[in-house]
Amino acid sequence: MKMVKSLILGSAAGLIAMSGAQAADLPVKAKAVEYVRICSLYGAGFFYIPGTDTCIKLGGYVRIDTTFNGSTYGQAAWNGDLGQQNRYRDYFASRSRMALTVDTRTATEYGVVRTFGQADFQFNNLGGSTANPAVLGAPGVNSNLLSTPGGGYVAVEMVFIQFAGFTFGKSASAYATPWHGYPGNNNSYLLGGHDTVTGVNNIQYTAQFGNGVSATIGLDDPTVFNRTVVGNLSVGLPVAGSGVPVNAYGGTHAPDIVGNIRVDQAWGLFQVSGAAHLVNASYNVLGAGAAPTALSEINGHPDDKWGGSVMAALQIKNIPTGAGDDLKIDVSYAKGDTKNVISTSAGSPQFAMFGGTGVAGAYQSVGYGVTTDAIYSGGVGGGATQGLKLTTAWGIRGAFNHNWDPYWSSSLFGSYSQVMYDGNVLDPTSAKGAFCNAYNAATGVKSADYSCNPNFNVAQIGVVTRWTPVKNLTFSAEVGAFFLDQKFTGTNTLVAAPPKPIAVYEYKDQSTVYLNVRAQRNF
Repeated sequence: MKMVKSLILGSAAGLIAMSGAQAADLPVKAKAVEYVRICSLYGAGFFYIPGTDTCIKLGGYVRIDTTFNGSTYGQAAWNGDLGQQNRYRDYFASRSRMALTVDTRTATEYGVVRTFGQADFQFNNLGGSTANPAVLGAPGVNSNLLSTPGGGYVAVEMVFIQFAGFTFGKSASAYATPWHGYPGNNNSYLLGGHDTVTGVNNIQYTAQFGNGVSATIGLDDPTVFNRTVVGNLSVGLPVAGSGVPVNAYGGTHAPDIVGNIRVDQAWGLFQVSGAAHLVNASYNVLGAGAAPTALSEINGHPDDKWGGSVMAALQIKNIPTGAGDDLKIDVSYAKGDTKNVISTSAGSPQFAMFGGTGVAGAYQSVGYGVTTDAIYSGGVGGGATQGLKLTTAWGIRGAFNHNWDPYWSSSLFGSYSQVMYDGNVLDPTSAKGAFCNAYNAATGVKSADYSCNPNFNVAQIGVVTRWTPVKNLTFSAEVGAFFLDQKFTGTNTLVAAPPKPIAVYEYKDQSTVYLNVRAQRNF
């Protein structure tokens, strides 16, 4: 019986094993492997997203730089603790940034649909704004949110969609040149023209006419980057004597209307741009710091005014000095749109620089430059100026870029800008007269040769040399100088911003220099 049982169990086990082997031997369809495919339709670096007909490119750069006697973005020592040259200033400012870009393209019956985004991951010290412990944590001391000592931040640089000639999102303004504020410089503060290199919220349409000729029209959101100051002189100027009035800009009531006509060909580029910008104040009667009071609404406001700006730009490529050399230049004029002349990728700066003096009894010298879109003397019934007085500005900037050999290159760059207030000091209805009345009331004892004039000029010159030992890796050093030509004369007793003392200061032109060193790897 045991033998029969063993035979039966053995036979069953054999049948099970045979059936399992036969099942294992049946052919099974292999799972498809989808390899990443190169997309050559839009240039190097694109590949197809698996399972789609969309091409994508990942890129960016890592940038490490340090500026001596300047801010993390290469700003010269023209305001804040750097401008005062006090002991709160940083002798150097360092920055470490990684930028990541994502570029997608999809071919459709309407043309290519493109999306693009860039995020900047950055760590730096506070830079040129202030290092004074009293205001270190104050909101708004740095134009980049969360850019605080000991804390990195993420910035959205570009985010946009392009479709059938339209662009929607945060991108370069239709007013801008391809080089923005960087014809050849490292620093982010070459004044004299427009700069939206980090993008501005906008909608725009570009028409291509062939042979490199195009025209673009757009609407820019001016809220963040395109406004300077509308000064209400009735509030009174700060006793610090800087002359910067409180900012009485109202809310955003209209987009900037911008556009350009461009010719971009093998020889170079020529572009003409224009912008219309609405200047609107809040109220005639305001409290300290431009805060509203119970009297603000019932005392009205000045009428809105449209300002604007124009720019002409030229690039000449492959000039006789060497292969790849070029010359870039742009000239700008603005009325009530000063940001398109005294421009950076952030806000427009105010200037307050201190230096030595040779005047007996004076503590130091000082130079001021006040940047505004408009000023007004509000008061009940409209005030002395009878409405907004738009500020005039013009500027020119450019660079010569030279390649010494495949590894070494240099750029010589510079700019010159003027800011002007209309009228004269004896006419209280003019911008200049209203400003000087308010300034004289806010400051102290003046010398016999004192005169007030808020007009000012600024000039910059610099040179940068780059070494590229291998592809996409560049080391560079930039030396620059900044000059403030202010128009006040004589001396004045000022309550200067601490830690400066209440003292007699001589009005005098000022200047400063800086050094920037940088390492950058593109990928």
